[in-house]
Amino acid sequence: MSNATAEDIHEAVKSRYGRLAETSSSCCGDGGGCNANLYETDINLIPSEVAEFSLGCGDPISIAELRPGEVVVDLGSGGGLDAFLSAQRVGETGRVIGIDMTPAMIERATQARDKQGFKNVEFRLGQIEHMPIEANTADVIISNCVINLAPDKKAVFKDAFRVLKSGGRFAVADIVTEGELTSDERANMDFWSECLTGAIDVNVYLNALREVGFVDAQVTHKAAYSDNNDFTAKIFSARITARKP
Repeated sequence: MSNATAEDIHEAVKSRYGRLAETSSSCCGDGGGCNANLYETDINLIPSEVAEFSLGCGDPISIAELRPGEVVVDLGSGGGLDAFLSAQRVGETGRVIGIDMTPAMIERATQARDKQGFKNVEFRLGQIEHMPIEANTADVIISNCVINLAPDKKAVFKDAFRVLKSGGRFAVADIVTEGELTSDERANMDFWSECLTGAIDVNVYLNALREVGFVDAQVTHKAAYSDNNDFTAKIFSARITARKP
């Protein structure tokens, strides 16, 4: 991370995704590991302008095992795709809360919600390390290619644990590494905001979940990001689950 502070990282990420929310039809920009084919969940019922904008690095819905009536919190909800997919599954008796630190993303997702008539979804402005949500609120926490962007992953996991009810589930798609990145690689702030150099070793990720209290932390699926060079060959998209006892 070189000499960058947590605030520097937050501002770099917020700046990039704010620009994308206002100017791009694709949240992924040019290149990256985002692809509609990564979704096993049927996204055909979601308007194309939402689906094309909000693609992440995987499909957390496929591992979340959502049920009618559940409360879902989406960390880094972006344009709203995963929040809307969740809303379809939890139904009118359930509720979805999307958290994003970028005002332009909140505005875009809220406009999409209102246009599509989702009554059980709300979006709140805030950081995923300190969510504006009461403790013991959620049955399930999902996230799609966002936690890697946070400078303090353990703080994210700790707050996720706080927000989940006892027995609650953690189901995310994220970018991880096998082995550590070099200090020079981590110093590239552009790569950090593109979901690359903020990624941590998968075993460090799982151990951090366990250290804050989660059980059954595991990787359920892993796919190579790219093998174009020694740097990207270390990076993987993974689906990760855990549970609050």
